[in-house]
Amino acid sequence: MTTETTRDVVTHADTYEAGIGMRKAVLGAAHVERSLANVSDFSRPIQELVTEYCWGAVWTRDGLEPKTRSLLNLAMLTALNRPHELAVHVRGAVTNGCTVSEIQEALLQTAIYVGVPAALESFRIAEKTLDELGAL
Repeated sequence: MTTETTRDVVTHADTYEAGIGMRKAVLGAAHVERSLANVSDFSRPIQELVTEYCWGAVWTRDGLEPKTRSLLNLAMLTALNRPHELAVHVRGAVTNGCTVSEIQEALLQTAIYVGVPAALESFRIAEKTLDELGAL
């Protein structure tokens, strides 16, 4: 006696499309479309990797709410001193429902565990971005 099992088959294209959807939901369609419009033959592989794996395979998982993922990103981007990506993800954090106070707290937490100079710069970037969004 044999039993057949049905398995959902998820392709790279499926994960990529899920990634595009999540990326647009968090960062905004205009930002994503601008990023993809500027892709060269050289940079296409990294954009595809980021979209498929970062946004499609990880951000779409059920384990953490998007708001929590955003706060984690702010801390990690502060630790890595990535100002451009930090500004992008401050916008994403607001989109995901993070309050100004929660963003402040995440950055204060990084001051203690990552270092004050990194957190100071992140506060500057976050304040400028939040001001541009009209959140302050």
